[in-house]
Amino acid sequence: MPVEDVLHRFLLERAGVRGTLVRLGPAWHEVAGRADYPPVLHAALGEALAASALLTGNIKLDGTLSIELKSSGALRLLFAECTDQSQLRGLARWNGSLPEPLALDALPDAVMAITIGNVERGQRYQGLVELQHAGLAGSLENYFVQSEQLPARILLAADAGHAVGLMLQKMPDEGGHAAALDDDAWNRIVQLTATLGVEELLGTAPEQLLYRLYHEESVRLFEPRALAFGCSCSRGRVSSMLRSLGRDEVEAALAARGDEIEVICEFCAQRYHFDRIDALHLLSEHAAPGAPDTEQ
Repeated sequence: MPVEDVLHRFLLERAGVRGTLVRLGPAWHEVAGRADYPPVLHAALGEALAASALLTGNIKLDGTLSIELKSSGALRLLFAECTDQSQLRGLARWNGSLPEPLALDALPDAVMAITIGNVERGQRYQGLVELQHAGLAGSLENYFVQSEQLPARILLAADAGHAVGLMLQKMPDEGGHAAALDDDAWNRIVQLTATLGVEELLGTAPEQLLYRLYHEESVRLFEPRALAFGCSCSRGRVSSMLRSLGRDEVEAALAARGDEIEVICEFCAQRYHFDRIDALHLLSEHAAPGAPDTEQ
């Protein structure tokens, strides 16, 4: 089985607990290498990227799932996304020195949202995440407890080599009769999980990690899912974005660059060029409408 860029779903049958484990390597390197992130932001972005994949583990996803945080402080934006094709992308924007440690709940005017859906089809669900002192993992735990009324445990960690996430959820109707009679099952799983340190989480292959922690809990692994870096930008989406700016702004951009517009995707560095003829065509009433505007 693959040990990097992989999502493992599993069931702890004896305890009636389901789980997801995500381990990123090359995909995380692609995202982290797009900017010279300060160490504290590098770690936060890695955790968010692992979490975006982690949260797709037990849902039927049509489109994308994104985690987005905005604030008026030094950390302006933290964004991570996983698609139904198991492609990941992410970025962060900051201005000035970041506080260390980076307490998300202390950022001024901070708002975090989880968005699920298909933009092209106009189907989107967005939930706001209350930021907790425990950081991203604790905030997401609280979100699931509030939204699903089921206990959840989430661990996130990232370094230069890997970004890893582990999520456990108590299930009311899985695990069989033994789990239903075992009132201490969830507490036992939480205590076992608490023995897992950051270095072990980051440095251990998925199957080995699950066996070490839960070998007495009848671990059942499902087929792993491969993950990869990927970007959903396209010329059509960039055209839609330019069209939304309006003629005056497009004309100003053309004048500033000698009758050419260049748009560079912040996620994948893909370059899109539009000369004056291209720009006037996409602004004309007779131009075919592009795809709905999305994050680029």
